[in-house]
Amino acid sequence: MNNSFVNTGRLLGAGLRALLVLTVLTGILYPLAVTGVAQALFNNKANGSEVRADGRVVGSSLIGQQGYSLDYFQSRPANGLGENSVNTQYKLILSGATNRSGDNAELIQWVKEAKAKVIKDNSTADYKVKPSDVPADAVLSSASGLDPDISPQYADLQVHRVAERNGLPVAEVRKLVDEHIQGRTLGFVGEPRVNVLELNIALKELVAKSG
Repeated sequence: MNNSFVNTGRLLGAGLRALLVLTVLTGILYPLAVTGVAQALFNNKANGSEVRADGRVVGSSLIGQQGYSLDYFQSRPANGLGENSVNTQYKLILSGATNRSGDNAELIQWVKEAKAKVIKDNSTADYKVKPSDVPADAVLSSASGLDPDISPQYADLQVHRVAERNGLPVAEVRKLVDEHIQGRTLGFVGEPRVNVLELNIALKELVAKSG
């Protein structure tokens, strides 16, 4: 028998055995091991940081949602406003920034419209919002357009409107906001923030108890 043919057969057999072993190790055993460790030690994060209410999953603490009525706290605006918005419903496939510069006429108009709406929506009979009261995150989207958090300042700005529309004392709603303020990560990374979905779930529970 030709030696080159024998050697080729041996090499082919070795290659196939290596392929089989590596497929089992890296394609089956390793993913199972990583999944098992993640489920055991980081179950919530491994499953998408799910937020539950009324016994079902209502969202993720990492992904913002739009479409809340004015009875609830509002999220940051999506990328752009109105009919020309890049992402009006926080659809994940459209994650991204507007990529418009600070002096872009369209962006400036969006911000003006957003500020006017924030002032109108959050002014009540006994609380008038001034333009200087409106924080940046109330009128500007995040870089991803999917930010689940707002600043404590924006949450506080909405307290009077939420209290009035739900028939709750202002002090009680403000206390609810204070309880949901998350500090800087590791004490120094980022800024204090409030997760809108979690705050609105707590608000819904408070309204139910008060009723």
